[in-house]
Amino acid sequence: MAPPHPPPPHPPPPLAELGPMALREAEAKRGEEGEGAKFAGERGVGDADDVFDAGRAPPFRIGEVRAAIPGHCWDRDARRSLAYVARDAALVAALAGAAARIDGWALWPFYGLAQGTMFWALFVLGHDCGHGSFSSNATLNSVVGHLLHTFILVPYNGWRISHRTHHQNHGHVERDESWHPLSEKTYRGLDFVTQKLRYTLPFPLFAYPLYLWTRSPGKRGSHFHPSSSLFQPNEKYDVLISTICWFLMVALLLGLAYVVGPVPVLKLYGVPYLVFVMWLDFVTYLHHHGHHDLPWYRGKEWSYLRGALTTVDRDYGWINNIHHDIGTHVIHHLFPQIPHYHLVEATRAAKPVLGKYYREPEKSGPLPLHLFGVLMRSLRVDHFVSDVGDVVYYQTDPQLTGEWEEKLK
Repeated sequence: MAPPHPPPPHPPPPLAELGPMALREAEAKRGEEGEGAKFAGERGVGDADDVFDAGRAPPFRIGEVRAAIPGHCWDRDARRSLAYVARDAALVAALAGAAARIDGWALWPFYGLAQGTMFWALFVLGHDCGHGSFSSNATLNSVVGHLLHTFILVPYNGWRISHRTHHQNHGHVERDESWHPLSEKTYRGLDFVTQKLRYTLPFPLFAYPLYLWTRSPGKRGSHFHPSSSLFQPNEKYDVLISTICWFLMVALLLGLAYVVGPVPVLKLYGVPYLVFVMWLDFVTYLHHHGHHDLPWYRGKEWSYLRGALTTVDRDYGWINNIHHDIGTHVIHHLFPQIPHYHLVEATRAAKPVLGKYYREPEKSGPLPLHLFGVLMRSLRVDHFVSDVGDVVYYQTDPQLTGEWEEKLK
């Protein structure tokens, strides 16, 4: 493991607020001085030797986690999955029908929020199709996945393949595909406007469409182009099919706008689409950010197991059932073939094995309002990781942080 690099200069924080790297330095210093002091902070309680280091290889293997999960959690029920699709599609149709019939100005903001949330629920079901956890029938998965994702302007196969890359390389600084950290060199190479937009709300919540077209900073390619570096030569046809479906959906929306006018299409579809994009960016970002001890790996320190353990579960209150428990994300990353309706049970069974490597989510009220604070803090401090080292943690750009503090005064 590479030695930790120093954090940006700032007054020394209380011990309970130390970051993972600083905590290891303090632990080493304490050992040299022969102290028997006890640490009682966020990252560990009790004897100094028991301080938890999230970047250390876990004492268990992935097979032990798998063995703890009940056998029926692996069962994929096509009828049950299709029932969820029918339920969500019916709700989408009912919301649109009611909004069009009532057409009151006070109604439209609530409609946009509710329908956008249902678009997000459709995405999650299509996400299951992409993982093969929707059913054991590959053709059914592909058809349903295309229908659901095309409706919400996601190129199904392009997304499916890049999302597979994300899961196969989760937690790896260079090879991860979505919401991976920028190296300091890449970060410093961004122009000022890009830096500001990337870490200033609400702009990160509208990043997904841009990501589909151009990927993340430091990476090249597009989810729409069959010859993109994202894809293998034998995947070109699949990508082309999804891209054609995407453009057909755009043509349909333009045709509807021509027939009924752009304003009804904007109200019935455009605003919910933007809310869906915000949900997607909000949820997926917080699955990989916003916790005080999330390591990122390079080289020989990375493994599939250690990468999966860098993900974070989140509680979304009433929304958990609506978006199909996607907040139970750790077990999903370890075993993406488990259907969403078994994730909660599988997580409960695996927690005794995972121990401190599982970060218990903060309990939510009916609506996950507490997560906005988590998001804002993360955008304020999680800016880049070091260019060197095989176990690294987010560091903060003091200039951006200073501007945030000025705004908060």
